[in-house]
Amino acid sequence: MSTLGDGTRAVRAGLPAPEQYEPSLPGPVFAAHFHLSGEPVGPYTYGRDTNPTWTHLERAIGELEAPGEEVSTTVFASGMAAISAVLLSQVRAGDTVVLPDDGYQALPLVREQLTAFGVEVRTAPTGGDAQLALLEGAKLLWIESPSNPGLDVCDIRRLVATAHGAGALVAVDNTLATPIGQRPLELGADFSVASDTKGMTGHGDILLGHVTCRDARLTADVRRWRKVVGAIPGPMEAWLAHRSLATLQLRVERQCATALALAEALAKRSEVTGLRYPGLPTDPSYATAVRQMRRFGSVVSFELADRETAERFLDALRLVDDATSFGGVRSTAERRGRWGGDAVPEGFVRFSVGAEDPEDLLADVERALDEAVR
Repeated sequence: MSTLGDGTRAVRAGLPAPEQYEPSLPGPVFAAHFHLSGEPVGPYTYGRDTNPTWTHLERAIGELEAPGEEVSTTVFASGMAAISAVLLSQVRAGDTVVLPDDGYQALPLVREQLTAFGVEVRTAPTGGDAQLALLEGAKLLWIESPSNPGLDVCDIRRLVATAHGAGALVAVDNTLATPIGQRPLELGADFSVASDTKGMTGHGDILLGHVTCRDARLTADVRRWRKVVGAIPGPMEAWLAHRSLATLQLRVERQCATALALAEALAKRSEVTGLRYPGLPTDPSYATAVRQMRRFGSVVSFELADRETAERFLDALRLVDDATSFGGVRSTAERRGRWGGDAVPEGFVRFSVGAEDPEDLLADVERALDEAVR
């Protein structure tokens, strides 16, 4: 399937071979155990280890992550379960891990846990490839590019080459871009990780995560961790996720095009500062982003004068939900500082563009800005 277009691949990814009178996508398998006589070997033995519904989804995601290549995907109950599985399956007391200091809000919690386990954690910003300076003696480098919520981008190929030269593994959190926008394994990473709660499934109704690897040994480590801690997705969630992948390319195309249009409109507003979108030619990360990204994501970030202005703006929006998360078909926005975990100004807004008609969404934003700054 490596020569197929993204849309064709998305609608067919992970489907079993056609079978007379059977559905093209089998329904979810609800089973804690399976018929198993004799020795406990085979593809399905116990519901915490494997499930046919996971198998279809894992194959589908693998086909999107690395078309035409032999890779293995492991799905998890959430993005944080996937993140934790990589980090905690690979490092031990005395090891060193390099994390971004401007990444997902829950990463500081992971840092605290790693430190409690005797792991040295070093941090640096995503922008400017600042993590390069911290790689000596590291066991694993964690990259988040574009970063959330600041949307900085680093040169993944450069960081991977340097990290591998220093003997470190590399994991890339690809949540914001999805495989439609960026393929970390093609850029040399050992792990491609994502919260599929976001753009991959795109409807805001599933918690899910995944890890994809080329190396069978690394996959075995991650799967063993999933089994040990039981961080497994439910079969219904896995089936819904697979169903949702069929529209991934359609959703991402619309969202990215509208996100760029929104960024261009916001760039003309004097009350908007700190505007970031990697696909905007004036963005500081644009030159790096175009070398490694095929699409630039659905998220635009910017600043308004203060907390009160940002809240008036959010209250005035009619087509945008004031909600956290991103990547859904319904646009959402929030004043990110309300959570207290991100180093952002009080007026910082993270805006996730949905699949609405661009003209309607932009008109809603323009009107809300007018009302907020009166």
